[in-house]
Amino acid sequence: MTRWNNGRDEVEPVSPDITEETNALPARYFTDPAVHEMEKETVFGRYWVYAGHANCIPDAGDYFTRNIGDREIIVVRTHDGDVEAFYNVCAHRGSAMVEETPMTDPGNAGRIKCPYHLWTYDLDGSLASTPKSFEDARLNPDLEDEDVSEPDAEENALMSVHTDRIGPFVFVNFDDDPMPLAEQAGSMKTELESLPLEEYHLARRIVSEVECNWKVFGGNYSECDHCQANHQDWVRDLELLESELEVNDYHWILHYQHKEDVDDEMRIHEEHEAKFYYFWPNFTVNMYGTADGYGTYIIDPIDEGRFQLVADYYFKDPDLSDEEAEFVRTSRQLQEEDFELVERQQRGLESGAIAQAQLGPNEHTVHKLHRLAQEAYEA
Repeated sequence: MTRWNNGRDEVEPVSPDITEETNALPARYFTDPAVHEMEKETVFGRYWVYAGHANCIPDAGDYFTRNIGDREIIVVRTHDGDVEAFYNVCAHRGSAMVEETPMTDPGNAGRIKCPYHLWTYDLDGSLASTPKSFEDARLNPDLEDEDVSEPDAEENALMSVHTDRIGPFVFVNFDDDPMPLAEQAGSMKTELESLPLEEYHLARRIVSEVECNWKVFGGNYSECDHCQANHQDWVRDLELLESELEVNDYHWILHYQHKEDVDDEMRIHEEHEAKFYYFWPNFTVNMYGTADGYGTYIIDPIDEGRFQLVADYYFKDPDLSDEEAEFVRTSRQLQEEDFELVERQQRGLESGAIAQAQLGPNEHTVHKLHRLAQEAYEA
């Protein structure tokens, strides 16, 4: 293989063995617009993707919207208490029905109504009514009223999206026959569902647009070899050499040990450590060792060179205490330090100088991320 780009495109697929030099995705997979378009189907159209938190829509009719690739969906609490997801598309002429509604400011509707011609749907997606103009043919001289058939409610129901949950975390899958969420999540589902995550509420959301490919940030999140040099304030209280990286089929966990045990009331889980879960393709759950709360990241691609990081923080009381507000500020500082690193890496990848990077022996979590991406491209 060729480390530097000599114009002969001699890169190779990601090696299954991390000890081989070809253990990283070729550089073009972080810079090519065609790869970004391909990922909308091969990655975000096939795997379970985080949609939002069920606690934000507690009552029947509560809803928010979520964009995943080019797809826009409505996530709604139904009358029987379930959470369902539908394309935000009317069955009549394909109009988007509701405006963008973030999880942080959800809407509420007794029914979902398309504003274009007022086709109306129940919360379970079934067609409830159409306007009278669809019942007669008074404006059409070629038809009699008796020739008009009633719209088939079943055929004209909203198009549903596969939905499942891990505790309060709602996931969607656009594949016709997806693998079960429990299979993709593996032991992560069991671990998270053993915690009282539903007792915590969204307290703060920070949204950032970052100038790098989403996989660059995903790789940076997945290892901490860079922490000693770049997060000096944070690592001061960590036993960094005692940290562990655990790799599973579709998720990996970064375990960080604190130098001193913290108060039991300052963490949601029992272990004397922080646990950071990365769930393929673009969701993280951050179980902090020094706060009675948890966080999530959504790493949403915008294009091949930009992504949006949505950082949500959950505490028992959505009104933050001074200590919790300071904790969020520290977390934000870490994000900004990482943004500088990943944008610098993206500039290097876009320079055209490097054809294929290589990973160190302890970057096996990054290797897993690259392997899953390649498997998705080849599937």
